[in-house]
Amino acid sequence: MPDLCVAVLTISDSRTLEDDKSGDLLANFVAADQHHLIDRALVRDDVYAIRAQASQWIADTKVHVLIATGGTRFTWRDSTPEALKPFFHKQIESSG
Repeated sequence: MPDLCVAVLTISDSRTLEDDKSGDLLANFVAADQHHLIDRALVRDDVYAIRAQASQWIADTKVHVLIATGGTRFTWRDSTPEALKPFFHKQIESSG
C-alpha cells in the first residue's frame, strides 16, 4: 500500500496542541503505519473555523487524508458533524 499524506484536525475550545492527547494519538498511529503526517491543526469548535481548515486541506493536492477529532459531544456548542457534512459526497448510514 502506498504511503498516505495525512492531516490531523483537532476541534476543541479547551485544548491546545501541547495537551491534545487525541491528536497526539492519531499522529502516532499515522507514523506507526508508516504514513506521513503532513500537517496538524487545532481549531475552536466553530462551524466556520472547522470548514476553513478542512477546505484548505481538501484543496491541497499534497493531503490525501483528513482525520478530525474532538467537538463531537451532544451539546449545543459541539458542531463537528454539521461543519464537515457538506464535504461528504456520499454518506453511509449505520445499520445498527
